[in-house]
Amino acid sequence: MAEQASLTPRSEDLLAEALRWREEGHTVALATVVSTWGSSPRPVGSQLIVDDELRLQGSVSGGCIEGAVVHEAQQIMAGAPPKLLEFGVSDEQAWEVGLACGGTIRVFVEALE
Repeated sequence: MAEQASLTPRSEDLLAEALRWREEGHTVALATVVSTWGSSPRPVGSQLIVDDELRLQGSVSGGCIEGAVVHEAQQIMAGAPPKLLEFGVSDEQAWEVGLACGGTIRVFVEALE
């Protein structure tokens, strides 16, 4: 996106965009990194918004778990309750996929009303 100055928009910018999408009549979900352990590509507080047209802004992992988070967000936008997701990889698995160490990331996904 040309107008986006950084790959990690501020929470205020993401929430303003989510509000704009809601005002356009779209259903919107918000995913927030709530905890990490070990190797994690994004820090606690990182956020991703997704709408019912699958427009995305922000990031919770730099791409490695976004697909699974978006899938859960679709379920939540369709009426499922908010959900705490946990993704992790052991140290052994981390070396197999080229990461320096294992880690865990927890992401809370909720619909925005």
